Amino acid sequence: MSGFRAGDLLVASVTVSDGVFDGAVVLLLDADESGTVGVVLNRISPVNLAGALPTWAELVSQPRALFDGGPVSQQGAVCVAELRDPNVVPPGWRAVTARLGLLNLEVPPHESVWAFTRLRVFAGYAGWDPGQLEEEIEFGMWHVVAASPDDPFDPVPETLWRRVLRRQGGDLALFSTWPEESVELN
Repeated sequence: MSGFRAGDLLVASVTVSDGVFDGAVVLLLDADESGTVGVVLNRISPVNLAGALPTWAELVSQPRALFDGGPVSQQGAVCVAELRDPNVVPPGWRAVTARLGLLNLEVPPHESVWAFTRLRVFAGYAGWDPGQLEEEIEFGMWHVVAASPDDPFDPVPETLWRRVLRRQGGDLALFSTWPEESVELN
């Protein structure tokens, strides 16, 4: 594994126009020899969260919506959460970084919600077979950047792609000014 790890962001290059990852910002959740998994942070799903997961709808961060995590397993839900205290691990928790991780939505909310500052639920995820993401990065499809603690819970997801690129400075920041009609951001 070289060049990225769980907790990093993948920011789609302006050359990506596959209809799936155009303008995407992906948080990597797993990256090892068996492949790479992440969720798209900046796409809200048309599916109503309250209808799909009513017990979690009022607990998620603004905007209180179900996010489209990616094209794989769209019927499944992935919950990304931020621990209040990294030394207190609730039931159903799996760490990605010190404070960021995955929460099992089958654990009743009252058993774990007290342990989190922020939550977001995604329908589906993005996945790459071993070596596939490395090839896509080498081909120039993705920029690998460090995630800010606020990125997974950004309240204005439609502008996240541009803001993440802008804060990188240098050549990457220039891409944040790319004409909107050339990059599908939603």
